[in-house]
Order: sequence, then structure tokens, then C-alpha cells
Amino acid sequence: MDVNGLITKVTWRVEILSAVHSRSNSMGVNGQITKVTWRIENFSSIKGKKLYSENFTVDGNKWRLLIHTKRIHVDHSSFFCVVADSATMPWGWRAYAQIGLAVINQFDRKTSITKVGMAEFKANKLCLDLSSLLPLWEFQNPERGYLVNDVCLLEAYVSTDRTEGLISHEFMIKTDSDRHKTDEADSPTHPSEQSVLSQALEPADPTEEDMITFFTSLESELSNSNIVFSQEEAKKALATLEEALDRTPAHFYGSREFTSLELAFKILASFYCPSTVEQKKELLAMLESLKELADRAAKAMQDKNCLAEKESFKLTTTNKLGRNLIRYKEVESEVAVLHVQVEEAEKKRKIILAERKELFKSSKKMKMELEALEKQWAEYEAMAKVAEEEEKSVEAEWGRIKDFISSINRKI
Repeated sequence: MDVNGLITKVTWRVEILSAVHSRSNSMGVNGQITKVTWRIENFSSIKGKKLYSENFTVDGNKWRLLIHTKRIHVDHSSFFCVVADSATMPWGWRAYAQIGLAVINQFDRKTSITKVGMAEFKANKLCLDLSSLLPLWEFQNPERGYLVNDVCLLEAYVSTDRTEGLISHEFMIKTDSDRHKTDEADSPTHPSEQSVLSQALEPADPTEEDMITFFTSLESELSNSNIVFSQEEAKKALATLEEALDRTPAHFYGSREFTSLELAFKILASFYCPSTVEQKKELLAMLESLKELADRAAKAMQDKNCLAEKESFKLTTTNKLGRNLIRYKEVESEVAVLHVQVEEAEKKRKIILAERKELFKSSKKMKMELEALEKQWAEYEAMAKVAEEEEKSVEAEWGRIKDFISSINRKI
């Protein structure tokens, strides 16, 4: 239910059609087509981002339709056909289907928007996206005929026959063309006469969002109806309210429990029947007062806790600053020591580089001297040989002189 008390209402019908009266008749095709008609009233009151249809069965497989109502950054209507029990499909499962989707123009059926697709559904591909049927601005404009009095009419045609062209734009537009003028499911002018038509099928496994939306709408719808409540129900409603009031107001801030409290107030107001209408209205208005009090209590608690939070932040930040200061001083000392070590290392480096340079120069000089000596080595060898002969000659002459002197000494 939306803020204006509107409740989304759907009308659902499933039919089995024969394609013999369509263009496929000229092709000798007698394929069977399942047609589903989905009428959605109070379309704008849909609270969720998507709305699923009831299930329908084609060749033993369950299918359902899906329309996205609030898609972000999308400028076209989104309409899908999906496999209903996809969560239970075994790996390797597959099924072929031809599918036609249509957004019916309630002023002129011939201008309805249709789209046809063929696909082989597999365990990892469980929907056929035939979206982008028409721009959102056109769909939402009542004068265009697709959303009239907040009512839209959608149709789907599904067949497992593999004959190409079995479902076409012409077939969908002309199907029941004579009957649809008096068909209550197609009439946007008599919504009060509509009835909910559906197959007796077991619903597919709902999502969390589906269940919340359904029961919230159901509870709101029941609470708005003129139901006579029993004394026992009134006692339970009173106990619910007393239990709620025993809690702190802040407990209900942003709580879903207000839904049950709203119902309890309405039950109590219906059974209690105060003496005046004003008193009954006052009782029903107490729920809004509770909501306001919950908001005020939560705001007061937030304001009260604000200083404590700031003090905690201040203390934590101050401690961090103190630790940072201590570490900064330690780092400064380490940097000073490293600076001295760097200077000493730089001096040592210069000395080592100079020594390396001198070693290079002296080594290169010695190598050059060795290379020059190598070139003169034969000459020095020849000189040494001559010197050796000369040395022998000198020794011989020296010995002769020595012998001569010795002979003189013997004679004297």
C-alpha cells in the first residue's frame, strides 16, 4: 500500500490458444500457444523494484512474468519471461520456447507494443530478456494509452513449438480482436467489475522482498477494511500496545514494529468505540505520536551521547598525538646520528676512492714498465751473455796476475 492507501491489485488469466487462425494457418501449422493476460491496477503503488506474476505451466515447466518498476539509469520499460522454479533446475536442463510479450494500448489495440523472441533455456540461462519495449516517458503518459487510470495491461504468448513465425506481432494484435472489446480483463473503464482469475498452481519460492511486500500490503489492506474484531483480539492488541509502551521510545526508532502497532491501534479503536468521533480519531492518531516520540527520543539520545563521543575522540586523538610526538623526537635523534655517520662515511669514501685511484695509477705504470722491459728483454739477455764472457775473461786475467805476483814472492 502506498501513502495514499492504494493497494496494488492484479487480474490474471491463462488461456490455451491454437495458432490455426493466425498467419501460421497458411503454413499448415497447428501449434499450441499459451496466452497469459496480466492486468495491474494501482501500478504506481508497487513498493518493490520488481513485480512477479503468478506461475503458469507450458509443457510441464513452470513460467512466470517479471516487470521492473524502479530501475535506475534505465529509460525504457523492462518486461521479462523467466523460468519459475529456476532454483531447482538440475545442471543440463534445457527447454526451447518462442515467447511474445505485449504492452497493450487500452485505447487502440492495434497500436500495442509487441516483441517476439526465440531461445533455448538452459540451467544457467533461465530468462528471456525482451525488455526495451517502449520509452518510460511514453509508458507513463496516460494519454498514450499504456497506463490508464494507473492500470496497465500486459500479455505474454508462450509456445514450445519450433515452427518459425508461430508467434508474431500480427498474431498477438489480432488474437481475440472481436472478443477483446467486451472482455472485462481488457477494459480500463470498469476496474470495479474485475475479478482475479488465476490457475490453481503452487506459487514459486518467494524472495525475501516478495514476502515482505506481500504481507505488508496484506496487513495494510486488512487493517483498512471494516472488520469487526472480537474481544479476544482486542485484548491481544491491548497487550501488544502495553508491551510496546513498557519499552523505551528510542527502541522503536526506525523499527518495523510500528506496522503491528498500527494494526493493534485500529483493532482497539474499532472495539473500544469511544463516545465521540474525535476521541476515536485521537486514539488512531496516537501511533503517529509514538513515531514522533521515538524520533525525538532517538534524537535526544544522540545529542546526549554526542559529547561523550567527542570526549572519547578527543582523548584518543590526544594520545595518538603524544605518541607521534615521542616517536618524532626519536626519529630526529636517529636522523642526527645517521647524518654524522653519513659524513664520516663520505670522508672514508673519498679516502678509499683516492687510494683506489693511486692503486690504479701505480699499477698501470708498473704494467707499462713491464711491457717496455719485455720489449728489451732479448737485448738484455745478449748483454748478459757478453758480460758473462767478459767476467770469465776478467777472472782469467785476474788469476794470471795473481799467479805472477805469487811467483815473485817465492823468489824473494
